[in-house]
Amino acid sequence: MKKTSILLLGACFAFFSCKKESDPEAKLPAKNLISVAGPGIAAAVYWNTGVANTAWSAFNTACYNPGGKLYYGTTLKNSVAAIWTQAIFWDMAMSVYTRRKTAADLTRVNDMYTGNYNQYDGYNWNNTTVWFIYDDIMWWVMSLARANQLTGNATYLTKAISGFDRVWNGSYDPVGGGMYWDFNHTGKNSCINFPTVIAAMRLYAITGNSTYLTKAQNIYNWSKTNLTNTSTGQVYDNKIGSNPPGGLAYTYNAGTAIGAAYALYKQSGNTAYLNDAKRYADYVKNNLCTNSILPAEGDFNEQGVMKAIFADYMMQLINEGKQTQYLSWIETNVDAGWTNRDASRNLTYRNYAIPCPTGYIQTYEACSIVAFLQLAPGVIFYQITLYGGTSSGIIPKGNYTISQLQAMGFVNDWASSAKIPPGWTVTMYKDDNFTGQSWVINSDTPHFPNLSPTANDVVTSVKIQ
Repeated sequence: MKKTSILLLGACFAFFSCKKESDPEAKLPAKNLISVAGPGIAAAVYWNTGVANTAWSAFNTACYNPGGKLYYGTTLKNSVAAIWTQAIFWDMAMSVYTRRKTAADLTRVNDMYTGNYNQYDGYNWNNTTVWFIYDDIMWWVMSLARANQLTGNATYLTKAISGFDRVWNGSYDPVGGGMYWDFNHTGKNSCINFPTVIAAMRLYAITGNSTYLTKAQNIYNWSKTNLTNTSTGQVYDNKIGSNPPGGLAYTYNAGTAIGAAYALYKQSGNTAYLNDAKRYADYVKNNLCTNSILPAEGDFNEQGVMKAIFADYMMQLINEGKQTQYLSWIETNVDAGWTNRDASRNLTYRNYAIPCPTGYIQTYEACSIVAFLQLAPGVIFYQITLYGGTSSGIIPKGNYTISQLQAMGFVNDWASSAKIPPGWTVTMYKDDNFTGQSWVINSDTPHFPNLSPTANDVVTSVKIQ
């Protein structure tokens, strides 16, 4: 990651400097801190479908290039965002498609692949001018694998595999273990090691090739030992040579550590991995926050995207891992960030506790609240038992007729299983408008045929509370 390049390579300092004299953003006036996380703040005021849609639309109006099909670096729209951050923005688009399941959102996902394909030499991983750091490639490998899982597009999988192989062959240290972040092998950083685990686990889930699982386990074990404090849960930025691990604790490193540990837990059921993920989350919550608000990373540089990465894996731990003890903390951050948005543009800022500047801002620092908003908890219905086949979008609390459900990817007389957030209750009805036979479920339900009477392929309307 770019912050590390500052620490490790003096020659790169000017390129990745936080503030450049020629950058007018560096001249923006400082804001007074406004605390919005006090006892009087109600959680989850703004975390709803309407706000999520508004935030996504505003972010794209301000930052997306529909002609180039990729993101600008700032709201001035006069530069292209950094290569690795485009993968993070692609992940955000995938989260929107997962939530809404609309044809337009799927088109955006595919368009962004094309736009970045055109911008970055067709994902030619051997072009060392375009791809000059291993972690830049690995962020894309993770996203490409996810895109294949989401869409079934085989091209995405082919690119993910070739990218993974390129990084593994050049980055892995077979003697000392771990992955080097750069082509010169100056250090082994969290920004390459934990993403490698996530990418390998996604490729293992797709292909069933146990080599990926072995590599993931190998790198995770090395990373846990060499890049984390196994007592406190701190995730360090880097390890250089035989020196102790060092560098600042960043949310994106904690996020990918959470994602790596959770992926291994999901595959194995070994609660040691889940406990690791919770320990990394606890460290961020208890040590990196001020008044429960996440740190304002990204002083006019690419670090502004860090919390968008953290959002992906923290919300996976909450939503899929059922670790809802963290939900109110994240809700407080979402409410703070949205409260302090620039209301004229509905743009949010990297520092959730102060008003968003009304002048131009970087795409990086505008993205993280948008990312969190797309990942709110909700019910997901599946076409096949055991959560298989096509799935609906993420459906929040509310009452839904068939026409309303269809707008979120649900199909009439189709559902065979459902995943439900802890503490929620779903009442399903055989007929539209909440009539006919009904069933009440309040936890993950993998097999609708086992309900009495069977609810398989007959649900038409639902109430979610």
